[in-house]
Amino acid sequence: MLPAVPDRAVNELGRTEGGPETLGLLVRDQHTRRLLLLRAVLDAAESAGPSVCPAAVLARLREDWALLEEAERLEPSAHRRGRPYRDGPVSGRPDGSVPVSEGPGGSAPVSEGGAVPGNRPPPSAVRALLLHPLIGPWARDTLRALRSGTGPLPARDTREPARALAHFGSLAAVAAARAGVSYAVRLTAHDGVLALPSLGALRTGGPGSGETEVAVVHRRGRLTLRRPGEADVVVRLQSGAGAWSEAAAWTPAYTLPGLVPGSAAVPLDDLDPYRTARGGPRPDTLSGPVTLDEADRKHWLHTWSGTAAALGLGGERRLEEAVTLLRCLVPLAAPPGSVPGGAGGSCSGTRREAFGAVLSSAPATATAFAATLVHEIQHTKLAALSEMMTLHHAGPEARHFAPWRPDPRPYDNLLQGAYSHLALADFFQRSAFAATLPTLRAAAWAEHARCQAQVGAVLPALVGSGDLTVRGRKFVDRMVEVYERLAEQQPPRGHAARATAYVQAARALWTRRHAPGE
Repeated sequence: MLPAVPDRAVNELGRTEGGPETLGLLVRDQHTRRLLLLRAVLDAAESAGPSVCPAAVLARLREDWALLEEAERLEPSAHRRGRPYRDGPVSGRPDGSVPVSEGPGGSAPVSEGGAVPGNRPPPSAVRALLLHPLIGPWARDTLRALRSGTGPLPARDTREPARALAHFGSLAAVAAARAGVSYAVRLTAHDGVLALPSLGALRTGGPGSGETEVAVVHRRGRLTLRRPGEADVVVRLQSGAGAWSEAAAWTPAYTLPGLVPGSAAVPLDDLDPYRTARGGPRPDTLSGPVTLDEADRKHWLHTWSGTAAALGLGGERRLEEAVTLLRCLVPLAAPPGSVPGGAGGSCSGTRREAFGAVLSSAPATATAFAATLVHEIQHTKLAALSEMMTLHHAGPEARHFAPWRPDPRPYDNLLQGAYSHLALADFFQRSAFAATLPTLRAAAWAEHARCQAQVGAVLPALVGSGDLTVRGRKFVDRMVEVYERLAEQQPPRGHAARATAYVQAARALWTRRHAPGE
């Protein structure tokens, strides 16, 4: 079921590039894995036992899955007939069983979605919802909760499987509404929020307010949300993403326009409860999630409006891969103690389980955000490739110097960092050649010189590793070729000297801190 990786794709990706076929290969593989992960969640719930997944929770999961199947089954025919909505109750299978097919509807079609390589048609709205990046973190967390033990869970964990599976109910309700299915269900708000993916969120109380049951009725594109003792909240669906309501308790989902004409809009998701890691340590380079106000959204939109042009200056492929792979943006708070627009004023990251999502604090400029996307999309590409093939057999020991980090890095992290910085070196060199203003040209050369020097400092460790596989060595060899090609066009002397001095100082400091015996 999972596709093989041809040498052509390995060579393209090793050069930090990727044509439509190669990017489509990554997307199809990730989408197949997502459907298999959803199937694994259902199987885990079935086999977890009543101490982990009580009978009532399991029965509700089956009902939600049946609703989701009905939505996908009806959506295509509704579009063909030109009837966007369908009246009538929806019932699950008589025996309440969950099919053992690869994905919803008894099949496992895999489609790219959004701006699709190879002119493939976009998926249905239901399938697009299942393949949304943030469904991945939910599925991983839910699977972890369901598999946490065969006996009774610790008291602090007993409600987690039910809470996680309740989010699937919200997902199914949204999918059914998008498909035009009429229904009446009960959903559960947690900590004062009922999140409806791609539509918005209903505030039911403040943080720590516990669970609140919400009755949800859908008829002809209109959701009615009912809570005991509160006025009904009526929400009207919009095409694509978002839903409108006059109620102050409702916050609609927000999207940014497609990067280029005809490309899919990009959700700016500050509502999904799984948008950042839940529990456990957060990477020390990332801040926490943030909820945007109207001024924040205007800033994001203003910066976003110039991002495509900035990406294009750094090469046509950079824009193409962003259009193809970027499916969701998650806004983060500015790092503590940072100065907006200054050093340390931004942070960004990706999550392996959230393919297509980029987490970022508010970008200062379009050029800075374009560079963020170049950086993070390389992580997305390499993480996806690493799931499809083994590049190396190096262990997790953190022992390598990386000039972009103060701490020792494992080999895999070193490879990831070098890969993204190599793409940045290429991006900034092309931007320097394309810049018309001297100040912008100088800034691009400075960034290119820094990234090029950083990559040059770690390439020997990457190339010299005996842990590389045959195809992993091919990949790293292509990286070396790009580095050597970039070196043929040297930046102005001052920029190169400052970049070299920067890397030397970083290495000296790292050595003092982490030399053996110290």
